[in-house]
Amino acid sequence: MESRICRIFLSGAGPLVALLCLSPASAAEPTEQVVRPEIERRDIREADIDTEDFELGAFFGAMNVEDFGTNPVYGLRLTYHVTENLFTEATYGHTNTSETSFERLSGSAQLLSGDDRKLDYLNLSVGYSLLPGEAFIGSRYAFSTDFYLIAGAGGTRFAGEDNFTWNFGFGYKLLLNDWLAIRLDARDHVFSLDLLGDSQTNHNLEFSGGVSMFF
Repeated sequence: MESRICRIFLSGAGPLVALLCLSPASAAEPTEQVVRPEIERRDIREADIDTEDFELGAFFGAMNVEDFGTNPVYGLRLTYHVTENLFTEATYGHTNTSETSFERLSGSAQLLSGDDRKLDYLNLSVGYSLLPGEAFIGSRYAFSTDFYLIAGAGGTRFAGEDNFTWNFGFGYKLLLNDWLAIRLDARDHVFSLDLLGDSQTNHNLEFSGGVSMFF
């Protein structure tokens, strides 16, 4: 209706009426969108990270039993991750000790013999992840890492005696994937030993490496 009236006025009026009829409302006409963006949708694959809290591992290394030399040590670890940073761990280890310097120098004197030279320990410890991070190999591979502190108590069977033992140390873990990790650990096992009638506190250092699996 409005456009018909404008045509009537335009036919008999001057330029001023024409300008009035060309209002924004009458001039605005719907236009077709020129650019139609094509958004390519891609599939996102979330990381399949295991949520299990248990970790089982085996280790091998060297243990220096004070006065009894440095010898191979091996054992098992079972870890339960309470939180992201806090965990508890049960550890069993075994080593066979060597002769002391006194035994070697005396020739025939033997402080220990047979099974008494075997050392077995079982510890229950608490650990805390202090520096979680990442390790990079080249520009394509990145692995989660963890530096932690650990301490606990347990028992050591050595020289025919059961000895209460403190242990403390630190470790480094590198996760190869969502279920397999490599571990490096350093521990000090502290217990008192009485062989010659004089009780002595021994510091027995252990350095080991191993692998563990999450389940």
